Amino acid sequence: MARRIAAGAAYGGGGIGLVGAAAVGIFLAEVRLAKRSVGGGRAPVPPLADGLYGMPLAGYPMDPPLRLAMLGDSTAAGQGVRRAGHTPGALLASGLAAVAERPVALHNVAQPGARSDDLERQVTVALADRERQPDVCVIMVGANDVTHRMPPTQSVRHLASAVRRLRTAGAEVVVGTCPDLGTIEPVYQPLRWLARRVSRQLAAAQTIGTVEQGGRTVSLGDLLGPEFLANPRELFGPDNYHPSAEGYATAAMAVLPTLCAALGLWPESDRLDASRDEDMLPVAKAAAEAAAEAGTEVTAARGPWALLKHRRRRRLPAPAEPAHQPEPRRAL
Repeated sequence: MARRIAAGAAYGGGGIGLVGAAAVGIFLAEVRLAKRSVGGGRAPVPPLADGLYGMPLAGYPMDPPLRLAMLGDSTAAGQGVRRAGHTPGALLASGLAAVAERPVALHNVAQPGARSDDLERQVTVALADRERQPDVCVIMVGANDVTHRMPPTQSVRHLASAVRRLRTAGAEVVVGTCPDLGTIEPVYQPLRWLARRVSRQLAAAQTIGTVEQGGRTVSLGDLLGPEFLANPRELFGPDNYHPSAEGYATAAMAVLPTLCAALGLWPESDRLDASRDEDMLPVAKAAAEAAAEAGTEVTAARGPWALLKHRRRRRLPAPAEPAHQPEPRRAL
């Protein structure tokens, strides 16, 4: 199914349904019930996290700051937390600065509520300053595509186009694929099963589209599922939908190794480690396996093959506020 979706995106096919037509009525009825439970609280507006991270390193002679851009939806924006240092962009910028021993300039253009069709605008904003092009971009998108029933071929087409534009501009790209919406606590059966199936199929198709454009993916999937079940009040934000600071830290810790590897900064190479069940597989097979196991990286290899990686994670530095916050830029 993921390959069919990706092929439809690449060759202009029509919308391929993620679930059978017979399930649509049940799906929509359950969505209405879930909406009464999800979002019982109001998530705060994402704090502005743009600025320089790792500033103590700036006193040493070194290259200019690395430039990190965040694109996507409310997860990329950090909705659900009140401090800039708790957003995924700030956590990734701080971690990247620590590994690179070099300051990192963060520019977050993600928009809460955004779907994949907003990525074209976000890429334009991220690339607007020709003298400050991003070195690496992180995209987190897909949940709103599912909940708003965007045809998956359109979703993947928009994402692949965004990755292609960013790679053409010289930026490395890491995509955190669609999370497993079946882990949201107030969602009940049969919507939970349908949400999990839809999320994983879209995540696999996103992986194929991204890798074929030269990007890397990290499956977010049910990464927070066990933590949500064990301690949901700590890992959900006040609206019972978006992650809390602890939830974002868990997701950022999974993305950071791939982010650093994309820039050649991670001590582990792209060589496979059989002891961690890493393998070289056809892209579609790698995408399906990654969608089923959160935290898995997929990156292009030779021809139609891809590397399936399970990188070792490291604890993130203590959350830090940006040392300098520029004036907010107007969207184009």
